[in-house]
Formats: sequence, C-alpha cells, structure tokens
Amino acid sequence: MEDRDWTILKVLYEQQNITRTAQILFISQPALTNRLQQIEKEFGVQIVQRRRRGIAFTPEGEYLAKCANEMLLNINKIKDHVINMRGEVAGTLRLGVSNYFTRSKLPGILELFKNNYPDVEFKVVTGWSRDMFNQIYNQQVHIGIVRGDYQWGGQKHLLFEETICIASRKEINADDLPGLSRIDYETDHLFKLLVNNWWSENYAYSPVVGMEVDKVETCREMVLKGLGYAIMPSLVLEGAPNIHKINITDKNGNPILKRTWMYYHQESLELNLVNAFVHYVQGLDLSKPL
Repeated sequence: MEDRDWTILKVLYEQQNITRTAQILFISQPALTNRLQQIEKEFGVQIVQRRRRGIAFTPEGEYLAKCANEMLLNINKIKDHVINMRGEVAGTLRLGVSNYFTRSKLPGILELFKNNYPDVEFKVVTGWSRDMFNQIYNQQVHIGIVRGDYQWGGQKHLLFEETICIASRKEINADDLPGLSRIDYETDHLFKLLVNNWWSENYAYSPVVGMEVDKVETCREMVLKGLGYAIMPSLVLEGAPNIHKINITDKNGNPILKRTWMYYHQESLELNLVNAFVHYVQGLDLSKPL
C-alpha cells in the first residue's frame, strides 16, 4: 500500500462516488478504478460494490476506509518528526481555516511567514468553522483557525474580536426591523444560533426574509445595493462605503462579539514549524489590515 492508496480509500468513503473522488484527487476515473482493483487484490477482498446510484462499501471496505484516517495521520506524524529532527523550521504546515478568514487574512499571514521561513510549505484546508474545528480536533491539521466559541480543551489564542452589526445602505431604526426586508446567507451554526437568540430576545415576530444567498460576501453586495438589511460580523464590512451600521448588544447593553481563535494541540509545539508559526501569529495585530 502506498500513501496515495490510503488517501483514495479515505476520499472515496467520504464521497461514495468514484467520479467525484477522481475529480478531487485530480486523477482519471479509469486510473482510480485500476488502483482500487489493485488494493482489492492486495488484501484479497472486495472493497466496494457498484450500484445504479454510486457505490456501497463492503464490511471489509468500511474497515479499511476507517483505518485510512489513522494510517494517514501516522504517516504525517512520521514525516513531521523526521524533518523536525534536523532542528530546522521546515516541512509542510497543515492548516484548517474558516472560509472568510482564508479570504481576508490568511494570504497576508502566509506571505509574511514565508518571507521569514522560506523552507516551509503550506497545505490549507478551508470550510465552515465547525468543519475546521473537527479537523484540528481529530489532528488532521496542525493548526485550526475558527470563528466562534467552540468547546476546546487544547491550547488556543484569541486572534481578534469583532462586533456584530445590522447593516443597511440607508439609516434605519432597530425597532423597525420586524417590518423590514432582511437578507440572509449561509453561515455557521453557532453564528446563526447567536443571531436567532438575539432576535428572539428583542422581537416578538419572526424576521421578514426577502432574500437568501449562499455567501456573506454576496449578502454584503446586496446590502450595498440597498436591497435590504443584514446582520453580519463587522469584518465583512471592512472598507465598504456608505454603510449604516448598528452594533447589536445584549440585555445589559454590551456589544455582542464574534471571536476568531487559533486552536492547536500542546504536543504539536514540539514541531519547529508549528512552534514558529504559533509564536509568529501571536505577535501580529490581526484587528488591523496586514
């Protein structure tokens, strides 16, 4: 078994579809099928059964797919520690980063860090904060950067806080929100729960959602065009011209904040590249543009 074979099993089990797996791994479908047959031959078992709609893993296949995560984790740890034995800041730093932080902050951080440590490469996984939390929790990445407060027992560093605001092109009164058209967008469960709790504490009626979009950036553009109001973190509105903002507050008048954290495991600091990155980021003021 080669490293890539374990990766094939892992991704195929997640996708349950040969075509999608081939696309994700950037290999042809025939090549993937051939490699899967070689794995089946090596273990002497059938791993998947082809059906009209996709595939189904056999019990033996499910077992191997579950072993794939552990195998890949161990392979990465071995590679990390071998490189670390040289005493240099080098190797591949694996990061799991929330979508918006990836677009707004991460490129600048990686550029600055790379300038200081040119022998470090990056493997970045992006997605919803809950998924990035699972990545760091399961040690699939060295460092997780997530937005929101998750139950985390490892090491963490607060990167920055931001207010949550009602955004609109024209000035509006917060008391009038139940009668105004709101623009909603897909977001993390924790943030949606926070906004819903704030709404229920302040209004007796459900919001009038006139538009639902896929991303917060799309929502921002709709607000800029005067198509409704939205409730969003203030970082999203950074640099937006002529936007009226009202920070939402709790019952005591304190602003409700959204926090962005860097999570990592204490033992990962034994790796030179992780230690260097953590200390480098801790020295940055990410509340300001880089």
